[in-house]
Amino acid sequence: MSESKAAAMSLRFPDPGQRAAIVAAAKAAGVSLQEYVLSAAYDRATAVENTFLEGFKASMERGGDAFDTEPSAIDPTPEQRAADRRARQELEDRDQGHAA
Repeated sequence: MSESKAAAMSLRFPDPGQRAAIVAAAKAAGVSLQEYVLSAAYDRATAVENTFLEGFKASMERGGDAFDTEPSAIDPTPEQRAADRRARQELEDRDQGHAA
C-alpha cells in the first residue's frame, strides 16, 4: 500500500477506551496506528484460514478411510448389477411409453 493511501485511511473507533488501547499497543509495537490495525486484521484472517484448513484436513483424513476399504467389499455382486440393469431398463421403457 502506498504511503498516500495509508495516510488517507480513516480509522474511527466509537469507544474512546478502545481507541486509546489500540493507540498504546501500536506505540508499544513501534508502528503506526494504521499499520497496527492492518496487521491485526491480517493476523485474524490468517488464523481463520488456518482453522478452516485444519478442519478440512481432518475431514479429508476421516473421508479417506472410506477409500481404504477393500474394493471387493463395496463392489456390487453380479446379481446386484443384473438387478440394477433390469431396474434401469424398466425405467427407460416406462419413460419411452410416456413419450409416445
